[in-house]
Amino acid sequence: MLAKGNNTVRLTAHNGDVETAVRGLGWEWCVEDGCANYVPGEAVVIKEEEAEALLKAADTLYNMMVQIVPEGLPDEFLKILGIPENLWELLRQSWNDDRHWHLYGRFDLVQTPEGPKLLEFNADTATSIPETAVVQWASLAAAGKNDANQYSGLYEALVEQLKTWRMLNDDLAPALLLTYIGASAEDEANCAVIAQAAKEAGFEAHLCPIEEVNISTEGAEKGVWAQVGAEQWRQFPFLFKLLPWEQIAWEEPELLKDLTYLASMRNVVIANPAYTLMFQSKGMLAWLWKAYPYHPLLLETDLEPLSGKYIRKPYFGREGQSVEVVDRVRVTKVAGEYDNQLQVYQRWCDLPEDSNGYQYQAGVFWAGEGCAIGFRREKGIITNLSQFVPHLVER
Repeated sequence: MLAKGNNTVRLTAHNGDVETAVRGLGWEWCVEDGCANYVPGEAVVIKEEEAEALLKAADTLYNMMVQIVPEGLPDEFLKILGIPENLWELLRQSWNDDRHWHLYGRFDLVQTPEGPKLLEFNADTATSIPETAVVQWASLAAAGKNDANQYSGLYEALVEQLKTWRMLNDDLAPALLLTYIGASAEDEANCAVIAQAAKEAGFEAHLCPIEEVNISTEGAEKGVWAQVGAEQWRQFPFLFKLLPWEQIAWEEPELLKDLTYLASMRNVVIANPAYTLMFQSKGMLAWLWKAYPYHPLLLETDLEPLSGKYIRKPYFGREGQSVEVVDRVRVTKVAGEYDNQLQVYQRWCDLPEDSNGYQYQAGVFWAGEGCAIGFRREKGIITNLSQFVPHLVER
């Protein structure tokens, strides 16, 4: 486990620049401006058995979540998880049809002396894909450590997941549209990596801001369309959306209605599927604890405040926003736009800390199985602006 003073190693022995190394590996298309700027010239060093434990934890936790979803997805269960009611139809449809395939997600874990513990699961729209799949390996190449061992197999796992998705839906033309919020260079970079993996998996892949997508439920134009050339539009039976399901349900109800109809008609299949919002909901953390109390991978979590020190999280909060730490009284609160959501209460757990006061959180990607590890660090609550730290695995 990470320990003060001996958990990181410098990566600056060879004066390589991480972004230059990424471009040198032929991945320049996945690097947004400044993508590597928050990757420090250091790497976390972990033992091989610790890395294996993190990957195994992701597999175990995913299976636990699947097992505790009740038969028939009753209304009361979906209410406990805070799922918007206008999403219930599509969620049930996707859960009951194996052709709706969960491509990937990211477990945020904390390493403790007793082993990994679950903080939350970013099941729907997890990012940090370029950093985990490409940038952290390029950081080793930039430092002349090409032979170093690292668990960064996300890209290869995505290729296999996308192949499975395509084969499960072989009645549809293998044309995949990947959409993101147009103002976000970060989201575009994440989609670009998935698009490249999709091409290796046999798809024709096209990236497009969600604002430029045309969706129709009428006549011969029925389907999801995007412009692929000058005055040239194409229909896409496969859709990947880096736009949260709850945001679509709350802010774009007409879009959700259209997608639900098109999916029911087998006109489009969407990833990640709507049922992933059950796993994304922080309410699932309390449901897990109720089903598996005192499981070694879990932290006590409830829908009511706990005694002692705990962290209060919004059900669908992102990027560390609106998180509050409480120890009889408020200790700290991160500003954010999710204050009015349903809240969950999770037992506080100290993150590993180095001698410089940085605290470390492990991000473990699941793509059919646990496949890649990356670390974020911060002097306080981890947010989307926290540093991404590559890792080295020692045997």
